[in-house]
Amino acid sequence: MLKGFFNIPSPTNEPVLNYAPGSKERILLKEAIVQARAQQADIPMYIAGKAIFTHKKQSLYPPHDHQYLLGHYHQGDKSHVQQAIDAALAAKPQWENLSWEHRASIFLKAADLIAGPYRYKLNAATMLGQSKNAFQAEIDSACELIDFLRFNVKYMTEIYQQQPPISAHGVWNRTEQRPLEGFVFALTPFNFTAIAGNLPTSAAMMGNVVVWKPSNTQIYSAHVLMEIFKEAGLPDGVINLIYVSGPDAGQVIFNHPDFAGIHFTGSTAVFQDIWKNIGNNIHRYKTYPRIVGETGGKDFIVVHGSADPQVATTALVRGAFEYQGQKCSAASRAYIASSIWSELKTLIQKDLATLKIGPVEDFSNFINAVIDEKSFDKLAKYIDNAKNDPNVEIIAGGQYDKSKGYFIEPTVIVTKDPFYTTMCEELFGPVLTIFVYQDQDFEKTLELVDQTSIYALTGAIIAQDRYALEKATQILRNAAGNFYINDKCTGAVVGQQPFGGARGSGTNDKAGSMINLLRWVSPRTIKETFNPPKSYRYSFLEEA
Repeated sequence: MLKGFFNIPSPTNEPVLNYAPGSKERILLKEAIVQARAQQADIPMYIAGKAIFTHKKQSLYPPHDHQYLLGHYHQGDKSHVQQAIDAALAAKPQWENLSWEHRASIFLKAADLIAGPYRYKLNAATMLGQSKNAFQAEIDSACELIDFLRFNVKYMTEIYQQQPPISAHGVWNRTEQRPLEGFVFALTPFNFTAIAGNLPTSAAMMGNVVVWKPSNTQIYSAHVLMEIFKEAGLPDGVINLIYVSGPDAGQVIFNHPDFAGIHFTGSTAVFQDIWKNIGNNIHRYKTYPRIVGETGGKDFIVVHGSADPQVATTALVRGAFEYQGQKCSAASRAYIASSIWSELKTLIQKDLATLKIGPVEDFSNFINAVIDEKSFDKLAKYIDNAKNDPNVEIIAGGQYDKSKGYFIEPTVIVTKDPFYTTMCEELFGPVLTIFVYQDQDFEKTLELVDQTSIYALTGAIIAQDRYALEKATQILRNAAGNFYINDKCTGAVVGQQPFGGARGSGTNDKAGSMINLLRWVSPRTIKETFNPPKSYRYSFLEEA
């Protein structure tokens, strides 16, 4: 194909605004927050492009201010799931036959809308609905989502450009990348608005139609995303947004013959149950469904004796406690060499003592609320168990309060048992557990890191010693799908570090890369012969 035909704008990562005092972006974001809080939202589902209101309304509250009503969303049932599937399948023929550049234009326009007129509205919704501070919202709902949309368009064109390199004389070989035969189910999490935007759009971009169910605790910003997609020109029925229970969605979707794939981010237990359900119903489907999922993590940071203490401290504090540890990639366990533990302990305690905790509307707060009461209660129980265990020590934090919002202090537990509960189980909150190892046991500790958890999402090694860095990189090659050297284990950037892990952490289909988009197409190879043979006889059959 002609290269010039694919001459789209070359994507670059969206610059991150800093929201410093007195900056234009700070003023505009604060105005957007005030405007959002000034009105109660009435949030419908969207099926076939139409707003769907029901008689069953559910309330939405900021996690950091659970007495303040943000608005309501309209909850659906199984009938709405079926309606969404029907709408998707009805839209499919026209959408999948729309030329690639017109599909691309829609999502490039959505990226520009987010970068421009919707930036502060979407960031404010993410801050209020998911309790993210200004910077965490900016790198998520603005920059990462913009990057997903722009880079995915580039990857899409590169996929379409991939053609057989050789055609024999008189033959033309070519490859067609077809959308999946059926509909895709996008099941998205609360913790990243960017993921909630990427999972349905990456499949839709490749010509698929989608039924999208967001987490209930992300509906407030999901509604803004749908508003953006509609303004960008997304045709009715291509992405259908529903708010139903998981069992209702599963019962209808996983029994439908046109179910063609799931794009998932969430818990390991839910993903495994979905996989089992799909397997049990495999005989019902027209095709073998694509199963793409990113699940949990028990992410680690290993600190070698040669590490720069300030680098290690920053990696631990940021990696464990940004967005209250509610990132799939957040540092949850750390292994620190005894030779620098004393200094590192002092630095960690000093940094944590300066972190302010409170609502997102106060931009000086580094720590905000965890997502809901269920999460709060679970984390509080782990902390209480640690307080009552003589074999562990809490060296920072340990307090919590849900009277106003679901606030938990950044908590650091030190254990002498590398298999202590909080070293092994995914907590998804602001709790970091540390095991101090003897320097001479570095290699043995690396093997311990590799064997402790079922997960393999992210991990990091902090060291100045190059031999130690190489050894860690080799021994931990299967322990993390995203591995960081002298940095925190969070903050993957689209186009730079495609994200995903293996083992219990998912299928490692790397969001933010061409690898992921290839999962949403089914290739057809076409051979055209210009001068076909007209007799079955080959030359070897002729008599001498």
